Amino acid sequence: MQIPLDLARTLAAVIDEGTFDAAARRLRLTPSAVSQRVKTLEQQLGRVLVVRSKPARATEAGAAVVRLARQLALLEHDALAEFGLDADQGHAAVPARPVSIPLAVNADSLATWFLPALARVALAHPVVFDLHRDDQDFTAGLLESGTVMGAVTSQATPVAGCLVRHLGVMRYEAVATPAYVARWSAGHGDVRRPADPAASALPGWLARAPLVDFDRRDHLQHDALRAAGLDPERAPRHYVPASNDFASAVKLGLGWGMLPEFQSSAELERGELVRLGGPPVGVPLYWQQWNLSSPLLDAVADALASEARSTLD
Repeated sequence: MQIPLDLARTLAAVIDEGTFDAAARRLRLTPSAVSQRVKTLEQQLGRVLVVRSKPARATEAGAAVVRLARQLALLEHDALAEFGLDADQGHAAVPARPVSIPLAVNADSLATWFLPALARVALAHPVVFDLHRDDQDFTAGLLESGTVMGAVTSQATPVAGCLVRHLGVMRYEAVATPAYVARWSAGHGDVRRPADPAASALPGWLARAPLVDFDRRDHLQHDALRAAGLDPERAPRHYVPASNDFASAVKLGLGWGMLPEFQSSAELERGELVRLGGPPVGVPLYWQQWNLSSPLLDAVADALASEARSTLD
């Protein structure tokens, strides 16, 4: 059995664009032609490949076909690039059309060190990036499904069919504004100096003080409270689902939060933030990518590793 490549690429376009109509516009076909191509592929493989919802999503069998289509597109781009050819025009007189590379990354990396590396790659190669933001504990799932070609993840074990390299450790500290500490620690007997390096755990008054969570899958503040012997479910919390805005919420005194060193060091030095105690929390980060002999994907990996070495521990 063979998988017709034009049909596989059509399916990938449907999944990428989210609807048959949008895929038709991208492929310069009619929606009925796109639908017929997908139906033909399903008949040939004997599997349902796409859930016709909004947005359309691949089934488990469909994800395998989409992954194949993306791998072939990347390898085709690399091969043509060696000859200075464009995949559409087929001659060297026209600059190569950028190839799209979908990547997954956690919010804090995206807001700090990740984009400068991609910018260097985009200057040297005809490439555009389709970024998927998710918690580092979940980005590996996007690799498994074939949604992305590479991911920043906390998972050290390689996803099937992928390569992995260690990027470094992103360290977080519990911090808050002095005004926040003064307000919420008032009247508590276990108050310690927030910047006291001997403080081995968070102070007990934080059990009832507001904190800032990124979203409902953010467990850094939860784990820090539990490690201090405090009930993390009692604390009221704000949800601020953007890395820079999360840091701003802490710096404005909405609540305390675990911030990476490079989002808090300047404010700590100026006294605008104080440490609340407890040891720093290190989150190891890894880069995983499809195990393909692709110079372009390797260039992305090398740029990210270089940037991580200069930014992370």
